[in-house]
Parts: sequence; C-alpha cells; structure tokens
Amino acid sequence: MSSPRVRKVADRIQVIVAEMLERRIKDPRLGFVTVTDVRVSGDTQNATIFYTVLGEVDELAGTAVALESAKGILRSEVGKQLGMRHVPTLEFIHDALPDTARHLDELLAKARESDAQVAAAAAGAQYAGEADPYKKPHDEDAEDDTVDGDEAADPTTDA
Repeated sequence: MSSPRVRKVADRIQVIVAEMLERRIKDPRLGFVTVTDVRVSGDTQNATIFYTVLGEVDELAGTAVALESAKGILRSEVGKQLGMRHVPTLEFIHDALPDTARHLDELLAKARESDAQVAAAAAGAQYAGEADPYKKPHDEDAEDDTVDGDEAADPTTDA
C-alpha cells in the first residue's frame, strides 16, 4: 500500500504530463496519447508512466521515440510544478491493458456464439435412452402378488 503523499504525487504527475503532451510538446512523431496510470516508488525517486496510443503499430513506435526524446522537458516541468527537492525519474511504458481487454472481449464473443450453436442443436434433441434414466423403488403392490412364506417345493428335496 502506498502512502497518501505518494498517491497525490502520482496523480499530480499524471495531470502534468498529460497537459504537457497536449499543449507544449510539438513532436510530429507523437500520436494521440492517453496517460492511463502513473506509479511512483515509495521514496518518490522513480515514476513509471503508462500510456496508450490510438492508431497502428508504427504510430506506437514513433510515439515511444517521441516520449523518450521529450523526457527531459517533461521531468523539468514536473519538478517545477511539484516543487520537490528530488524530482522523480520518468519511465514511459506502453499500457497493454486495452489490447488484453479487446482480446478477452473477442474470446467472450466466440464463447457466446458457440453456446448459441449448442443451444440451437439441443433445442430439437431427444434423450438417447429413457426420459427418466433413474431407477425407481419397488412398488409395495408388486410384492403383495407373491405369497409370503409359501415357497414352491423343490422337487429335488424330500419333504
């Protein structure tokens, strides 16, 4: 669990970096970037910034290079606005969460489709055996037909 101070620093870094990327960084390689999360170490010396990019793989690579080149400007602005003695180092990591979520949505759609096919096939199906395959207990009436105590005489024994 991080302290409230570290969480506040992380939230503030996220806002500062997002505003800087939107307004002051004018790199043509920079795509449509969204800062999704910032994690700051407990001693506030390192900040990991997670981001997503709208677009293709080549835009992702260009954005990664642009963020690395703008790291110094971003760090100095973070230091000015936070007013901390030691400014955390910034590390940019592409956030794979949206890609993973999209993949899971595709798998769930396939599962729903196969469930619908199974339900359609089972709609007109009938049981392979009897409708009720479980054994029933013997009826009392069926046992009353035999005579109690009178067994048929065995022809091999002498009575």
